[in-house]
Amino acid sequence: MDKSRILWRPIAQAVSQRQLSTLPPKAWVCTQCLRSLRPRPRPSPLRPQRRHQSSNPADNPDFHSIVDNPPQLIRSGRKHNKLGLLILTAIPVTAFVLGCWQVQRLGWKTDLIARFEDRLVRDPLPLPPQVDPDAIKDFDYRRVYARGRLRHDQEMLIGPRLHDGNDGYLVVTPLDRSEQYPAYAAKGINTTVLVCRGWITKDKAAQSTRPEGLPTGEVVVEGLLREPWKKNTFTPDNQPGQEKWYFPDVHEMAGHVGSQAVWVEETMKPDLLASYDREAKGIPIGRAPEVNLRNNHVQYIFTWFSLSLATSIMLWMVVKKPASNMRGSRVRQNTQW
Repeated sequence: MDKSRILWRPIAQAVSQRQLSTLPPKAWVCTQCLRSLRPRPRPSPLRPQRRHQSSNPADNPDFHSIVDNPPQLIRSGRKHNKLGLLILTAIPVTAFVLGCWQVQRLGWKTDLIARFEDRLVRDPLPLPPQVDPDAIKDFDYRRVYARGRLRHDQEMLIGPRLHDGNDGYLVVTPLDRSEQYPAYAAKGINTTVLVCRGWITKDKAAQSTRPEGLPTGEVVVEGLLREPWKKNTFTPDNQPGQEKWYFPDVHEMAGHVGSQAVWVEETMKPDLLASYDREAKGIPIGRAPEVNLRNNHVQYIFTWFSLSLATSIMLWMVVKKPASNMRGSRVRQNTQW
């Protein structure tokens, strides 16, 4: 049996080679395609496989999210802080009280302006030789006139002061009335008063540059009798020794020149051409005979009442939902963000 197989093997190989020679030639096949068609070996459970590196953190099994942090149980629905509610309640109450106070201030300022305007329409009074300082308050904004000689040698410049955007000074000159009242002068009674003549430009500060603004002889001054002002904290102190005046301190200026503590503001009719002519010649520009008190209390009333209303709405929004029905509830809070 084994011998027959041995004899038939060369005969079968010759026949197979003859058949192959008669077959058509093979077509060209891409080796890369053949590799892709080959079956891939199964991964071995004992051999670790390389994983694809992805740029998305969610595809990384080692990614740690905030939801993986340990939660903490807290109590929700706590009652509001009493101190915070007290402060939030005090804001609208305080604003409402300030608004009511501004209403009173508005009434007071309106009556004051009306009283001053009533004094302006009256005929001017002659200024007495001796004026009681305590009575000036009852004659504030009263039109008066006085006769005498201007002491230009004791002139004082208060400044800097702005007028229509230009820098300059207020000219204050003592008015000597001893010739008008010789009987008082004989008794040694001081009749000199301070007159604020008006505003001049900065380049006319020297008296040599404004000879027309220095009248000689007897003059008649008509103006408003004014109460002394109160100095604020931000105004620098005057320096009388260096002739530097920053604030119209009536008592200090009167003591410096030896006059009464009486302040008269010279007035003139508002005239643009006359003001230009006075400015060019160095003649002081007097103030208009009108009340120049500010009355902004209506704006303050609107501001305080609006603030009171807005904070009241905020307070209502805070306390409109009490938290007593959620006393025992729990929520999960993540503290490691």
